[in-house]
Amino acid sequence: MNDPSRNLSLRRWACIHVLRAMMVLPLGLGACASVGPDYTQPELAPPNAWHTSLDDGLQPAAVAPETLARWWTTLNDPLLADIMERAVQGNLDLQTAQARVREARARRGISRADYLPVVDANGSHTKSRASESTIFPMQERDRELYSATLDAGWEIDVFGGVRRSVEAADADLAASQEDLNSVLVSLLAETALNYVDVRTLQSRVAVAETNVNVLAETHQLTQSRFKAGLTDELAVQGAQYILDGTRSQIPVLKTRLEAAMNRVAVLLGGYPGALHAELMPKAPVPVPPKNVAVGVPAETLRNRPDVRRAERQLAAQTARIGVAKADLYPRFSLVGTIGYESLDSDKLFESDSLGWAYGPNIRWGIFRGGAVLRNIDVQEARQEQALGQYQATVLGALEEAESAMAAYVGEQQRRDSLVTATRAASQAFFLARNQYEAGLVDFSVVLIAQQAMLSYEDQLAQSEGTVTTNLVRLYKSLGGGWSVQSGAASRAGATIVGKKQDASK
Repeated sequence: MNDPSRNLSLRRWACIHVLRAMMVLPLGLGACASVGPDYTQPELAPPNAWHTSLDDGLQPAAVAPETLARWWTTLNDPLLADIMERAVQGNLDLQTAQARVREARARRGISRADYLPVVDANGSHTKSRASESTIFPMQERDRELYSATLDAGWEIDVFGGVRRSVEAADADLAASQEDLNSVLVSLLAETALNYVDVRTLQSRVAVAETNVNVLAETHQLTQSRFKAGLTDELAVQGAQYILDGTRSQIPVLKTRLEAAMNRVAVLLGGYPGALHAELMPKAPVPVPPKNVAVGVPAETLRNRPDVRRAERQLAAQTARIGVAKADLYPRFSLVGTIGYESLDSDKLFESDSLGWAYGPNIRWGIFRGGAVLRNIDVQEARQEQALGQYQATVLGALEEAESAMAAYVGEQQRRDSLVTATRAASQAFFLARNQYEAGLVDFSVVLIAQQAMLSYEDQLAQSEGTVTTNLVRLYKSLGGGWSVQSGAASRAGATIVGKKQDASK
């Protein structure tokens, strides 16, 4: 005779013991250490000081974090500052990098899910017919079976394969965040470089147009003197080809100017031509500050996202060695089933239809043709590659910074010399033209002076832009821009800085 209260007690007893077994066994088995090497960050011994001589405003003082985060504000160009913030909001490459961070965070969640039990609900209705040769007398040949069960399984991470997998996923997430920071550094530098290119080309166009007017006056002077019989046709043709040669440079410069403005628009996530109305009014090339702090090599390596990314990739690959080695050992798990099974659907959920089972399970791959050992070799070789890539990234970062500082200093010295040369060439041209007009010198003297003046004025305009361009590259080499904490980054939902903080949750 069925006793409802007794059956209820049995169901409770079964459920309690299944759960108790699944809770107690991990405490006995989970104390084992994780297999595989524990990660230790490689020690760096960068030089104590830069090899490049710090001249022309470069100082070894530590870079202020707020200056490094928003280095473009040192150029005192409001339009540039606005464009940089809009680039952070709208750039498509940055949005792609943000999506990769979200993907890495989701993958870490998948890895962490292996810590928890797996529970599956199953239900079935099966019809079957047995062979007449196999059934007993009076036994029904046709039957129906109804079942509704909960199956649970929990693999105990005895040898740390899951822990190493989670460790690798954590490092992958951090690496993807540093990749996002690296994209941000490159984006801000490229945006500023193209903006400076716009201003430089505008300056070169203005210089060329001014020189065309000056050369037109010289050409008119030679024609007047030719008509008066005071000079020959050679002087006229010489003035003509210099005038038209200078005039021919203007369309080329304007074409490059158009391309630079289009590039800035696309970097901001807009269509080509979207920023022409803002960029078309001429403005001077942004002037670098008098003093630029560059810190020491060790600070640069700490600030560079690509160095931190390479280090996290090395950490992830070290953890994957442990994941591979865990396959050498047995896997322990707890399995349990509780549910109802009946030949009659009306009696499926009655107490007599209740059944359960639980117990430990062990699985050990004894022979796999050496695949496990070969996979360990693969992961160890990949770790060596990651270590080499990390060391190469460190050296590349120092090389880039040293080269950027040398270029910044060298171009400033070049610009100072060009200022003097341009002033002298301009005075020489006007003196030569005045003397030619007075009949004191041959027109060849004027031609030489004209060519020198045109060349030096264009070189000076380029050099002024290059000085600022080299400053942008210098800040990029120092890792500037990734730690933006206000303005456009905060309005974008803290997706740039906030991601790094979310990793610890």
